[in-house]
Amino acid sequence: MKLFSCLMALLLFLLEAVPGFGLPKDTLRCVGYHGFCFHSKSCPEPFAAFGTCSRRQKTCCIDTTSNFHTCQDEGGHCVPPEIKCLQEQVGLCPHREWKCCTEL
Repeated sequence: MKLFSCLMALLLFLLEAVPGFGLPKDTLRCVGYHGFCFHSKSCPEPFAAFGTCSRRQKTCCIDTTSNFHTCQDEGGHCVPPEIKCLQEQVGLCPHREWKCCTEL
């Protein structure tokens, strides 16, 4: 799986380097969270919806069996960086710079 992630990162880097072949921001964010873009509005098992891809034309789905769980799945709350957490925890937030807190 790590090899696949490295190859995807290399592919994205190469696509960004070629003018006109850049991926949309929502697709880059999805892939950055180890997500996959699906045509359907709902994600197949064991995936969970985590935003959009291809300029909101597809659904970003992340694997719920991996180590990349959403913040809410772990019982936390996503907050912007300017808010201080009493206790942070591991979990993905829809905005890359936000953090996952168990207590504010």
